[in-house]
Amino acid sequence: MGRKPKFADEDFLDAAMRIAAERGAASVTMSAVAESAGAPVGSVYHRFASRDLLLARLWLRAVRRFQAVFLDAMSADDIDEAAEGAVLQALAWVRERPDEARVLLLHRREDLVARWPDELGPELSTLNDGAARALRAHARKRYGHESGEALERVTFALVDVVYAAVHRHLLAGAAPPPSIDPLAIAACRSVFAVPGKPAP
Repeated sequence: MGRKPKFADEDFLDAAMRIAAERGAASVTMSAVAESAGAPVGSVYHRFASRDLLLARLWLRAVRRFQAVFLDAMSADDIDEAAEGAVLQALAWVRERPDEARVLLLHRREDLVARWPDELGPELSTLNDGAARALRAHARKRYGHESGEALERVTFALVDVVYAAVHRHLLAGAAPPPSIDPLAIAACRSVFAVPGKPAP
């Protein structure tokens, strides 16, 4: 029976996340990750063949974790419960995971990874499919269709409002305070309260 590895993928991903959040993506080197994790550099390369692969996996993990919370809230049958739950759960996730949120919301994928690893191509191509389906479904429930202004309004209320609410705080190196939650909900409601249905 083989020995259990001393270091797992998550150890190195967490180390890379801390470095990226504190010092920026450019500071994430294989040696810096090894030092932060308390591991030999060879252990990092054993798990991740390149820096690009490490950072790509880090970014993918952050996206999936955020989307899991968002999609769970969006599955509620009541459209207002789904919308407001999605906003609140997204804000709570950012507050609970500020380092991961900084990686996800302050860095574009292109800023993190110079060359997207070929083996991760299929994962990237379908990564946002679930969120896109949820937004379209919400637009259909709320407005009867998913085109044009309907989808734009839903995306603004449930995605752009959250981004705007947390961005300034993450840039300042702080977790967004709970006081922004009612403000974000008020903004979300105001988007949906505009008189008249969106044009088909």
